[in-house]
Amino acid sequence: MVSALSSSTSTLPAVELYTDGACLGNPGPGGWAFILRHPETGKSKEQSGGESQTTNNRMELMAVIEGLSALRTPSRVKLVGDSEYVLKGMSEWLAGWKRRGWRKADKSPVLNADLWERIDALLQRHQVIVEWTRGHAGHVENERCDKLACDEARRQAAKGKK
Repeated sequence: MVSALSSSTSTLPAVELYTDGACLGNPGPGGWAFILRHPETGKSKEQSGGESQTTNNRMELMAVIEGLSALRTPSRVKLVGDSEYVLKGMSEWLAGWKRRGWRKADKSPVLNADLWERIDALLQRHQVIVEWTRGHAGHVENERCDKLACDEARRQAAKGKK
């Protein structure tokens, strides 16, 4: 578990969040995507976006930020992704970075601290557990997010050529 809310979490709605990011070059044009699903009702939402000049890690982080931000109420979230950087960052490294003033153990600044701070704020609102899945291994939602993120990265690249 990444975060816990002080009030009872059993009454919170349970949702699944699938995320991925992509970049054409690193840095280069990039895209992020998420699928948000409410298993109880079967409702789902897909969304993607991107930036003209970014990194793969920033797009992976943006997918999580946008997905968690799409939730209207505090929720129990099962976050599934293929980025060890994002999932380990959330579950293992974030608390230490905060304690050290957004610095790593070697005292160097945390990369993408602006996005990690946004994730940290979202984790104060939602109860999140993370689950890693291997990328490009046939996981239906991960493959869909990858396609959406890659499509967005190509759109960003095409916009830059105009």
